[in-house]
Amino acid sequence: MTKNPDTFLTDKKFPFCPGCGHGISINALNKALQELNYGPKDVIVVSDIGCSGLIDPLFATHTIHGLHGRSPALGLGVAMGVAQKQNKKVIAFIGDGGATIGLQHILEAARRNVDMTLIVLNNLLYGMTGGQISGLSTRKYKEIVDFEKDVPPFDLIQLTHASGARFAVRVNAPNKIKDTLKKAIQTEGFSIVEAASLCPSYGMKRMNELIEVVEDENILEHDRPATKIVDQPVDSLLDKTLVIEPKHAAKLNKRKGLIIAGSAGGGAQSVAKFLAMAGMFAGLETTMKGEYPITVGTGFSVAEVIFDHIPINYTGLEKPDYFVIVTEDGLHKVKPKLHAGAKIYIDEKLVNDDLKAAYPNVIPVPFSKMANRKSTALAAVTYVLNQEDIVPVEALKEAVKTHRLKDIFIDVIDKVLNQ
Repeated sequence: MTKNPDTFLTDKKFPFCPGCGHGISINALNKALQELNYGPKDVIVVSDIGCSGLIDPLFATHTIHGLHGRSPALGLGVAMGVAQKQNKKVIAFIGDGGATIGLQHILEAARRNVDMTLIVLNNLLYGMTGGQISGLSTRKYKEIVDFEKDVPPFDLIQLTHASGARFAVRVNAPNKIKDTLKKAIQTEGFSIVEAASLCPSYGMKRMNELIEVVEDENILEHDRPATKIVDQPVDSLLDKTLVIEPKHAAKLNKRKGLIIAGSAGGGAQSVAKFLAMAGMFAGLETTMKGEYPITVGTGFSVAEVIFDHIPINYTGLEKPDYFVIVTEDGLHKVKPKLHAGAKIYIDEKLVNDDLKAAYPNVIPVPFSKMANRKSTALAAVTYVLNQEDIVPVEALKEAVKTHRLKDIFIDVIDKVLNQ
């Protein structure tokens, strides 16, 4: 609920520390938007993390809350999306800490020069995490806090101007912020307003103290026109979505879960996807979830697939019914999940006496001899489907037919079935 029809603010109390300067910029923006005759539904406010990220509940507009340093990128995307809507304005907020972390996003937004305004609330520090300095902490301020005095700050106004911002301003006096924001908002293209802000908890407690340590006010402008965004008709992604109609009868009579455990590059994720599709071709509800290390190209590659006749509301697979283990990387990863009640189909080279003693349902199979390294997982899954009442192998064939390498994959399946 808004205080009155003319305000852009809700009735929420400002969440900032007593004396915090962020409220000055927020009130100034509210007045600027009123004087420019915008309506609350015409404005999209994008916030960041940190103290400046507390503003979302304060605005009676569309709001988006982003990750640390990402509000300029989110704002840019929204601005491009609403570019052809009349009388719409995207306004992003970020602190000096967020600006340090997301500097490249700011420069990219300036370079693209799409119509949006970025407000940088610069209190010279990371206010929410204890007052650490930021990339915008000035030399004079760092002399006071006795930290890296010789390291210069980023000059955000110079940087954004050099990157192509239409209007870049640093303003220190509170009574100038409203009129500066009005000009920024009226600018067609990317505009940035860096506003000096008090942090009474960790920084300066009075405005006259803050003025002594901030960078000089500065206004830089370009004549370049705003980038025009033109909508172009494209085919809907939904038009390309594969529709899977049941073509085969499912074998299983209750929920079953299967884990494929291999190494990077061995096709475990692709095979799991085929297996899930096979379940759908058999008229089942299926889920597929993959796991692999951040390196992607090395280490384990593990995938889980669940089948059922009823909807699956939780994709976790705590006690798999089947394991299909084709490499040592995969075995090492899933070993904590092995249990005596599961059937463990495993490449014969990985089986030892300890494994057989611990798990009575270990089934050694020469998977690595059935196909090359990139097709071993597919060969192993084919073998298991041929042994168990899960989904028919013909449904798996139906799934691999959707892939550009379908002839190679079907040849692998047929070879396993004919062995």
